Amino acid sequence: MACVLANMRGNSTTNSWLFPPNTREVQFDEKWSFVAKKEKNYDPSRDGDVLAGECWDYIALDAEHRLVVSAVVGKHSSDHVRLLVEDFHRRTGGRLMNLMTSDENPAYAEAIREVYGQQVQPRRTGKRGRPKKPYWRVPKGLKYATVHKTRKKGRVVKVEPRVVFGTRAAVRAALALSLVSTAVNTVFVERSNGSDRHRNSRKVRKTYRFSKDWEVHEAVTCFTLYQANFCCPVRTLREWDEAAERWQQRTPAMAASLTDHMWPIEEWLSYPSAQCK
Repeated sequence: MACVLANMRGNSTTNSWLFPPNTREVQFDEKWSFVAKKEKNYDPSRDGDVLAGECWDYIALDAEHRLVVSAVVGKHSSDHVRLLVEDFHRRTGGRLMNLMTSDENPAYAEAIREVYGQQVQPRRTGKRGRPKKPYWRVPKGLKYATVHKTRKKGRVVKVEPRVVFGTRAAVRAALALSLVSTAVNTVFVERSNGSDRHRNSRKVRKTYRFSKDWEVHEAVTCFTLYQANFCCPVRTLREWDEAAERWQQRTPAMAASLTDHMWPIEEWLSYPSAQCK
């Protein structure tokens, strides 16, 4: 896995995992929080407000294994979306996913097109005028769809899938092969976001326990997201043990075949690859 902590200053720290996960289906999403003060009270001209205000977690989740593959922490911008997609592409070896989904943030489509696609330079026609600009072409097997939510009085009343890359038939075929999804959705990454808010009290929406320091906020975010992969069992991932005649609890890392047991936090912290360089 990777922990990419990218903030508004543009620097980042990357931690590489030795064994890339066998991810087939990914869901992208972002989660809001804040550091020191809410955005409405944020003033970048003040020295104390340079690293303050709203802070977003950009998450790439392996839906089948509930595994957080990549995460980026920073301000709300398309640059951080691009960092997330780039990191996920690198961690999975550039393989095309069976299905990619997200909300309707247009930055995801642009990032996926540029990271997974190929830049094409149109041939010169020999005619007068400016040459055509280069454009990005996505590979044929890429399937990316978004979830369109219709709201009335602040409540979601209708959810519709919208295919961005690929065809409707290809997306239906991908859903038929999926082990967890019967429709285009982002429910697994949204559920992961809810669990992370529960584990990390700094992310609770209305609280006095919010982070006061940006770098500490980044570090705690990285800690809670990635230790959950190895140390926190997920009820829906459990398996029935015939020999013991009981349910065996499994973590996302166990489901993704990255480990064969549930790690205590001490083991996770002492493992060299789990430490940011």
